[in-house]
Amino acid sequence: MVFSNSALHNLSQLSPGLYFLPSAHYILNRSFSLWSMKKEPDLESALSRNRRWIANNQIKNMILRCPNQVASVKHLQKKFKTMDLQGKALNWLKKYPCCFEVFLENDEYYFRLTKRMMCLVEEEESVKDMQEPVFAERLAKLLMMSTNQSLNVVKLNELKRNFGFPDDYLIRILPKYPDMFRLVNHSGRKSAMEIELVAWNPDLAVSAIEASARKQGVKPRFSCFLPSSWVKSQERFHEFNSSPYISPYWGLAGLEEGSREMEKRVVCLVHELLSLTLWKKVSIVKLGHFKREFGLPEKLNVLLLKHPGIFYVSNKYQIYTVLLREGYNGPELIDKDPLVLAKDKFGELMQEGLHEYNKRHHLLNLEKKRKKGMVLGRSEKVKYGRMETSDQDDSSDKVGGLFDPEERKRFYKVLFDDGKSP
Repeated sequence: MVFSNSALHNLSQLSPGLYFLPSAHYILNRSFSLWSMKKEPDLESALSRNRRWIANNQIKNMILRCPNQVASVKHLQKKFKTMDLQGKALNWLKKYPCCFEVFLENDEYYFRLTKRMMCLVEEEESVKDMQEPVFAERLAKLLMMSTNQSLNVVKLNELKRNFGFPDDYLIRILPKYPDMFRLVNHSGRKSAMEIELVAWNPDLAVSAIEASARKQGVKPRFSCFLPSSWVKSQERFHEFNSSPYISPYWGLAGLEEGSREMEKRVVCLVHELLSLTLWKKVSIVKLGHFKREFGLPEKLNVLLLKHPGIFYVSNKYQIYTVLLREGYNGPELIDKDPLVLAKDKFGELMQEGLHEYNKRHHLLNLEKKRKKGMVLGRSEKVKYGRMETSDQDDSSDKVGGLFDPEERKRFYKVLFDDGKSP
């Protein structure tokens, strides 16, 4: 389908918060429209994930799987390319002395997690243990929103980390709640394995919107998070919000495809799904894999773009992601899950180690220059000041920045790979 200039102009009038991304022939992708919302710096920042955090999380998991939780640097070097990293593994590890301890044994370098890092690992595992009842309720809610109260395990694995489920949730959680879940496989194929809901729990069939409304003693309604200048979008939001709220736990009975009621139900369902995630955001690509299970429309992103007061849709790193506006105050997540707080500590420890490395590295370079009779200039002081507050790759690692298109592709390949992402 090719759009004329006048048609594009008409499309752009749907909302002042939307614009059409240009391409050679304005061709729509088979599943996704090339649309995005007007960029909001704070929310774009909230969608960013620290690339180094992802890489170090992979390294951490690799060490934990090794005998005695010790790995050779040579082994890590072999894994570097699959982790989308370049340069020397030894140099990388030395940048994070608070996280990784490197030592020489029999003329070969090995590394392990520092005591502080091991404490964080134990803390995260402790949080996961305490959160098991929460994970069980979260999983039950997902099943209750699905059309047949069941979800394919392979598909669910794509989003398990979004909901905080541990990698071993099938053997860690399900057996402890036989009154809630059961594993079934009607065809015998591994890819056909499903989790079924055993019993409906009316206490769990309450959405975040409904729970908030009950506390306030009002009818369930969405909140609008748009600038006052977005007059037309606000008018459309209030018109949409004036119709009765449709619980995502009610199912699809009596709803016609393409009707306003169906649209309302989809918006309510996506809002609830995002409310259940750790970071109140999810890839639309992955969410689209559950169209049949949750009764989602073919062009889900187009529907979400119609509701900028509730959702923020971005194509950051060329990946469509939907974020729940009410979950953020500027770039900061408002209510942090205990698991998010534990993971944040890992990032803080990384930054502390990087700062220590940068400071030591700077002092060594300064000493070399002094020996050569060179004087540290103002530009170098400014450069060092930036080093302390940033987490940029240096030239020795030859890792491109995230502004490079190819780097963005590699970044999200790591981020959404089930075997690699945190």
